[in-house]
Amino acid sequence: MAECTGGASSTAPFRRARTWLSRAGAAALSAAAVPALVSAQHATAFDVADGRRVYEASCANCHGPDGNLIAGIDFGRGLYRRPYSNDELAALIVAGLPNTPMPPNPGMSRDQALRVVEYLRSMGAGRELAADGDPRRGRALFAGKGECLDCHAVRGEGSRVGPDLTRIGLLRRAGELERSLLEPKAEIQAENRFYEVVQKNGERVAGRLLNRDTFTVQLIDLDERLRSFRIADLREHGFADTPMPSARDKLSMQEIADVVSYLLTLRGEAAP
Repeated sequence: MAECTGGASSTAPFRRARTWLSRAGAAALSAAAVPALVSAQHATAFDVADGRRVYEASCANCHGPDGNLIAGIDFGRGLYRRPYSNDELAALIVAGLPNTPMPPNPGMSRDQALRVVEYLRSMGAGRELAADGDPRRGRALFAGKGECLDCHAVRGEGSRVGPDLTRIGLLRRAGELERSLLEPKAEIQAENRFYEVVQKNGERVAGRLLNRDTFTVQLIDLDERLRSFRIADLREHGFADTPMPSARDKLSMQEIADVVSYLLTLRGEAAP
């Protein structure tokens, strides 16, 4: 994700972090919760990525990007009618369900359908939030208690230190946003990585990396200043851990669910 943090001053958490950085299937699939199956452990990254591609092209129009648009079904939380095996789900995807809106997919091979299933399983893997959130409450938490605008911007409001979240609802699924809030160090998008340089005079500067090539490094520092450094003038330089703390340190699980619901509404449109 985008990485969400927060406070009252525009860079307070990152100022605190400066010291730290310098030191270191369809309408029939409805209603019983099913954990990610062991078989998902054997899926390759290609299997999951290809399954996602097929899902977004063939399934998301009805099920939604998070798999929760059909009543009683929520792929992101592993909710199905009953504990289907992977083979059973793949068969449903290929054959469709008679007398329901779910059509057959005769052009899809069994292997392709199984990759879609692996993707469905991955959507719910590791999720901790059991409840749906309220985007209105989430918006208030984002701007208030969560202090997310200290580091992020939405529609021009907030800080530029962290990634802009104006379109995050188009880019990340609910499960991905949840993981970014709960375990911010677990997965960081390439464009959101932090970098630290040590100049020859000993001064350390950290910030979000904008560009690095053979000769220079550009970043936006913790005071939101654009900085450029010649690598030849540096004593040290390299990637740094994100200073974003886990939201579980500040928000309840229900509040985190509310923030996730709000982030999913951020799709680039003007504020309501």
